[in-house]
Amino acid sequence: MAVPVWVWLATVAGIVVLVAVDVRHARTPHEVGFREALTWSVVYVAVAVAFGVGVLVFGGREAGTEYFAGYLVEKSLSVDNLFIFALILGRFAVPKQYQQRVLLIGVVGALVMRAVFIAVGAAVVSRFAVAFVVFGAFLIYTAVKLVRPQTEQPEVSRFRSVRLMRRFVPLTEDYGDGRLVVRRDGRRLATPLLLVAGTILSVDLVFALDSIPAIFGITDNAYLVFTANAFALLGLRALYFLLVGLLARLVHLHYGLAVILAFIGAKLVLHYLHTVWPAVPEIPTWLSLLVIVAVLAVVTVTSLRATRLSAGTGGAAEDRDPA
Repeated sequence: MAVPVWVWLATVAGIVVLVAVDVRHARTPHEVGFREALTWSVVYVAVAVAFGVGVLVFGGREAGTEYFAGYLVEKSLSVDNLFIFALILGRFAVPKQYQQRVLLIGVVGALVMRAVFIAVGAAVVSRFAVAFVVFGAFLIYTAVKLVRPQTEQPEVSRFRSVRLMRRFVPLTEDYGDGRLVVRRDGRRLATPLLLVAGTILSVDLVFALDSIPAIFGITDNAYLVFTANAFALLGLRALYFLLVGLLARLVHLHYGLAVILAFIGAKLVLHYLHTVWPAVPEIPTWLSLLVIVAVLAVVTVTSLRATRLSAGTGGAAEDRDPA
């Protein structure tokens, strides 16, 4: 699907407007309630779906299927990333009224990083077909890591950004009025909020290393890769506050993501082999979309069922405990 320059410019301009709306909304520090989070989440999902319908109408069924499959993969990975964001915000005890500002910085940073990665990835894929094998192997490796049991949570204090900032940047002891940098006694000091933002941006960089190969496993069209990533990231701030209470219940999500990443990794390897030996079959995009939807539905149902049974077992044990 060839995309004219004016379409690129119009799309980027539209995304910039959406980001500006999000920035304006987050300027005033306040605690985000359920209704507000739900409203903005619905708005951003509706915009993403409307854009996908436009791609389907003007770009054709194949392009539309690739966009929606890519959007679902990136949205799923984003939800998984929220676990780490919740951990960081909790470890730094960020007040609720300032959390959305940090999350917004993370979203904007992720958009910029992924735009750069997409440009590089598109150039590499177009010149070196063997890059599909490299991407595929990396995704399969990531899938294996996701399946392995996590014995402990990642230690925030070990993040490189945390160590560097604490070593070279003077920090205040409080969050002040939610600014990243404040002036006190004639000196400019960073607040812990800047430290949190730097930590989230460093985590964004790691997440991009997984997400970009995953989306290239769905489509090698740079326009669809960029828009699927952008619309999956937009609204992530609101989605965090909507799902923050549900994250602990999605206990099987990492298994579902492992299956999806392994599937896409295999798809990439088969695509390369097909270019070398045409007799090797390729996995069609419609099948990829079907697998992604089915896996996400299954792990959501099993996760909620497992947590419900666990809660029931715990409650029964408490009832039996005479103490």
